[in-house]
Amino acid sequence: MIETLRVGAERGFIEFRHTLTNAQDLWGYFFPSFGLLITLYFMGDAKLPGTDFSLGASTLPSSIGMLLAFGGLITIAQYLIVDREDGTLLRAKATPHGMNGYLIGKVVSTGGMTLASVLVVLVPGLFLVDGLQVDAGGILTLLWLLPFAVVATVPIGAALGSLLDNPRSFGLIMLPIFGLVAISGIFYPITALPGWLQGIAQVFPIYWLGLGMRSVLLPDAVAAVELGESWRHFETFGVLAGWAVAGLLLAPVLLRRMARRESGSAVAARRERAMNSMVR
Repeated sequence: MIETLRVGAERGFIEFRHTLTNAQDLWGYFFPSFGLLITLYFMGDAKLPGTDFSLGASTLPSSIGMLLAFGGLITIAQYLIVDREDGTLLRAKATPHGMNGYLIGKVVSTGGMTLASVLVVLVPGLFLVDGLQVDAGGILTLLWLLPFAVVATVPIGAALGSLLDNPRSFGLIMLPIFGLVAISGIFYPITALPGWLQGIAQVFPIYWLGLGMRSVLLPDAVAAVELGESWRHFETFGVLAGWAVAGLLLAPVLLRRMARRESGSAVAARRERAMNSMVR
């Protein structure tokens, strides 16, 4: 187990360094962050309707929670599709520690880039937006929330990606995730939703990541508009830990099943289909 962790971590750090030198990959990671910063800039001094609270301050924390969720759930699924198409997955299957090392490597590399994209928003956002409040308790919360965000989402994203047969199926992941974003209190308080929708949202990590980031960046008084009128740190920790355990148990099984279907002939056939489609 220790050797698997070591090999996976080394693989992840190599991929992370490679991503930092690839302009196309960097643009894919940071474009949503830049878009969010531009939106915050144009919000200026806008206030929430009927209050004196900054509209930007209410938007930034939840949006960072959404970036964390997207980075883990969607990016890894995209990588899986590419790695299967170009034969990377087939080669990973044949290496020592196989799919477990592959998964750990993806957690490290994808998690590292996801955290970098969050910092691209968070650091300038602290200067662009009025009304944010970060204290020692918020910093401590951030130190456990960010790693848990990665471990709770990347393995689940890998499990979802392993179920896709081709890139055209990617919408089967995107649509449900966008639906969860819509009901998870990212853009408006979850308390405005019917109780049954609140229950569904609280099953999944997107709501808890948004809530956790709001607890880090917003004054404690704002917790009055949350469910239970508190930041619910223990519940946040518990739900994210549950998803992390579930993902780390489920993803290797699904990845190994996916890898068993891979062969040199399957990779060659996909390349031939891709070439034929380009010719047409």
